[in-house]
Amino acid sequence: MKPIQNIPLQQIDLSDDTYSVNFAPDLQRLRSSIEQIGLIQPVLLRKKGDHYQIVCGFRRISVMKDLGKSEIESRVFEEKETDELQLFSLSLSENLTTRGFNAVEKAIALEKLVRRFQVDPAAVIKTFLPFFSLEPNEKILNTYLSLAQMEGEIKTYVLKEEVSRSNIRKLSALTPDDRMAIFSLISRLKLGENRLREALTLLEEISRRNQCKEKDIVQRSEIQAILSQKELTPSQKTERIKKVLTDLRYPKLNQMEKAFEKNRKDLNLPSNISLHHPPFFEGKGLKIEFQFETAEEYQSIVSFLSLLSEREEFKEILRST
Repeated sequence: MKPIQNIPLQQIDLSDDTYSVNFAPDLQRLRSSIEQIGLIQPVLLRKKGDHYQIVCGFRRISVMKDLGKSEIESRVFEEKETDELQLFSLSLSENLTTRGFNAVEKAIALEKLVRRFQVDPAAVIKTFLPFFSLEPNEKILNTYLSLAQMEGEIKTYVLKEEVSRSNIRKLSALTPDDRMAIFSLISRLKLGENRLREALTLLEEISRRNQCKEKDIVQRSEIQAILSQKELTPSQKTERIKKVLTDLRYPKLNQMEKAFEKNRKDLNLPSNISLHHPPFFEGKGLKIEFQFETAEEYQSIVSFLSLLSEREEFKEILRST
């Protein structure tokens, strides 16, 4: 490696991403630092023909170019001085020390190790997963390799929502078309980790049960109608779409719920009396709850309930539960 030297930015190939693992970098803090105190650490370059590859310093070079600088302090490797894997490992080590990696950048790095630099997966599991503070097993490696293959919008969503590995695996099992259709749904809702898992599971089960694509489910008119209602908050849309998906997943339960609601409505229950079926209609019996403040109200409720058993709607409810 030569001593530190100033390399013209125009001689650096910015399109060569051999050693890059950047994803959605926030350059504002770095830009402010360079503007105030200049470049603290030289970048690492590799001579390649009549230009230079970036080994480490993609962000610094990008900021320097945006600031109108013409050259940058660099340490330069000769073309045959070090092999590509060693340079990539050096880049990973320096970046881990100076800034760390987000989940997508770990995925990109692991994919390059396996597919670009042809490192044996067993060696990646043993050496590089602990390097990224990940458990050294094949399932974890495959999860991150699948994330690296996903669309940019999905990767951004994974970072923003801090999506778990189990949900990343659910997303990776989808076709690109289905995945992007689902993204158009989940990105407009208020989903925590559990709600996201619930939605993905419902979509998967409906798809399997009805032998259709997840994309077709998402594009159903009742779902799109909910998404288009601007007066609804993301949380309200989430609840309504969950109801639609649940009804699609459990059509018999949906029919029972509708029949129960119709009969309960036809009973014209007073506002201080409520009638409930067992959760998911599992188990026997009904539950009646009532509230009162005076003896007269209590007697009125008892009188109403004593006549309830004669109502045909009530008998129908009893037969169906």
